[in-house]
Amino acid sequence: MNEPQPVSRWVKTVAVAAVFLLLVLVITTVFGKKGLFEIAKNRKTYAALETEIERLKAEKLRLEKEIAGLESDPRAVEREAREKLWLAKPGEKVIVKGKK
Repeated sequence: MNEPQPVSRWVKTVAVAAVFLLLVLVITTVFGKKGLFEIAKNRKTYAALETEIERLKAEKLRLEKEIAGLESDPRAVEREAREKLWLAKPGEKVIVKGKK
């Protein structure tokens, strides 16, 4: 009665091409330059850079406060000169402790 008709060669070729293109599209979507793995990696990098930016902003704020203090407080300048530059007033002796 109703016998299945053979699929033409052209239909098979189109089907194989469509499957191939779909496979290429999936592989490119997952592994390509703008694929899922690359997006995930870039998100991690972005998060790390945002954390670094916040740390640097806090450091900048701390340094700005230190600068403001040094500009307005002569005792702060003296303290920095003694601690970081090992300067002393005339007649003073500087004693250096050894590391443990």
